[in-house]
Amino acid sequence: MSAKNTIRLTMAQALVKYLMAQKVDINGETLPLFEGVFAIFGHGNVAGLGEALYHVQDQLPTFRAHNEQGMAHAAIAFAKANNRRRMMAATTSVGPGALNMVTAAALAHVNRLPVLLLPGDTFATREPDPVLQQIENWNDPTITPNDCFKPVSRFFDRITRPEQLLNSLPQAMRILTDAIECGPVTLSLPQDVQTMAYDYPESFFAERTHRMRRLGADVVEIEQAIELLKTAKNPVVIAGGGLHYSEALPEFHQLVEKYQLPVGETQAGKGALPWDHALNLGSVGVTGSAAINELAREADVVFAVGTRLQDFTSGSRSLFSRDARIVSININGFDAIKHNGVPVVGDAKRTLPQFTDLLEGWQPSAAWCDRAESLRQQWNETVSIAMTDRGTDLPTDAEVIGAVNRAADEKDIVVCAAGGLPGELHKLWRTKYDKGYHLEYGFSCMGYEIAGGLGVKMAKPDSDVIVMIGDGSYLMLNSEIATSVMLDQKLILVVLDNRGYGCISRLQHVCGGAGFNNLLKDCKTIDGGAPKTDFAAHAKALGANSEKVGCITELEQALIRAKQSDKTYVITLDTDPLSTTESGGSWWEVAVPEVSEREQVRLARKQYELAKQQQVI
Repeated sequence: MSAKNTIRLTMAQALVKYLMAQKVDINGETLPLFEGVFAIFGHGNVAGLGEALYHVQDQLPTFRAHNEQGMAHAAIAFAKANNRRRMMAATTSVGPGALNMVTAAALAHVNRLPVLLLPGDTFATREPDPVLQQIENWNDPTITPNDCFKPVSRFFDRITRPEQLLNSLPQAMRILTDAIECGPVTLSLPQDVQTMAYDYPESFFAERTHRMRRLGADVVEIEQAIELLKTAKNPVVIAGGGLHYSEALPEFHQLVEKYQLPVGETQAGKGALPWDHALNLGSVGVTGSAAINELAREADVVFAVGTRLQDFTSGSRSLFSRDARIVSININGFDAIKHNGVPVVGDAKRTLPQFTDLLEGWQPSAAWCDRAESLRQQWNETVSIAMTDRGTDLPTDAEVIGAVNRAADEKDIVVCAAGGLPGELHKLWRTKYDKGYHLEYGFSCMGYEIAGGLGVKMAKPDSDVIVMIGDGSYLMLNSEIATSVMLDQKLILVVLDNRGYGCISRLQHVCGGAGFNNLLKDCKTIDGGAPKTDFAAHAKALGANSEKVGCITELEQALIRAKQSDKTYVITLDTDPLSTTESGGSWWEVAVPEVSEREQVRLARKQYELAKQQQVI
């Protein structure tokens, strides 16, 4: 190959140049596939990748974060808010910095969200072994901390020669942009190899525009599903996150409206219909509405669209009748066959119009539709009551959600991840905006909330992003408050302080256990108890505006000030750790000990065994 057809670059320079050449077509507009790179530098990446990023910071911005897990969460949230069409990369040094991202990789893997992880690694030459932060494996010198990424990455490669990028990067892009295999990609980058040069073909860096591949379903599968659906008198539809990622909401609306199909939404599917749509019966499953769960128990056919039917959706496989049949449209065959479903493997946006046409002449029973409407109205009344301020000393999560929901504008976005709040939000939060509900509940990862809010704000700058978070998650990972201030990405945080892990404390009691090691009052402490954290003072120290309020009325007034603030605003209030919205919901399998000295545990075990008899395996 002649010199004029090549360009000599370090491996790190070539990697960055290749990322900059990747574009995406979104509704006819060509945009960079990568919005930027989150980076915390150390000896394993500062001289190689750091130097390469420095020279292109105007075209491919580098964002400095405060925690490696947090910055990867932000990158993942950015991708989710963009329906997986645009994304970010995240780079760390070798050792603890890299390992901090492993949790985020698992989160992206579970939720099928794209993120490019670029951890530094030890020297490929092994000449300075053991280098600082190197884990020495006495039996296998090829193993480094980065091998921990392998089980939680969709694609993993260790780049031990600069020319290996020629094969590895196209495969990485394939995974990141593929609707089926989408998930985290990890390229492990030994620090010496980052600085090694190679004569790369100029053609390797030609601009490439990625487009969503829309796979059609098999004709026979569609025919079998249509045949089954036409036998249904009492169907329900489960709307999953795949509807959002496929951008199939118009087609979904047309189908359910034409045939008057009652709809329940998963955590990822919430927002598929506006909350007040006549066919939206609310959330489904363990954290579901009484309306759709009652219908789901009696449905003869369950029409699942874009959902992996995890245990919270199916009530640990106890929600649907043993006689019910499941039709599942999913781009991923792995998900489509779950629960012995009749699979239709294909893109929802392409497949749903075929169902709309082929179901012509069929309708659910009129009595079923009337009952669905009656249950919907009853549930909406229940929600309104639950979110009404009772004026008590310690408000419930539901009352706080009501105040925040009323203060939110139509295009505002609520962000949450773990604890009791996701269940309450799933039941109660009302959104008309299809992107107005951003929950990470596939991995239910404490610490995602604030960093995730940052990523959402970067994706949706015109929306107010409202992060609802418990004191436990706040204390676990809060450093990206400072990042949000530094990057001028305003968040509104509402911190609900129930003095511990209230959700798990309640679960502990449901399983017959005594209060132990969850609420701070039930933990081992020294000299009289755990300190009362001043979250407002802490947030202020990180550069945010903040205040503590004492009741719902004060919260409502504070939310007005938060919306007017020019930077991140944190509101904190004390809440009731014991109360939860009892209406709705379904059983969730949490194993209870067969043997215990506690009578409460023995009683809970009996209830557990009875509930397991309802499971459909």
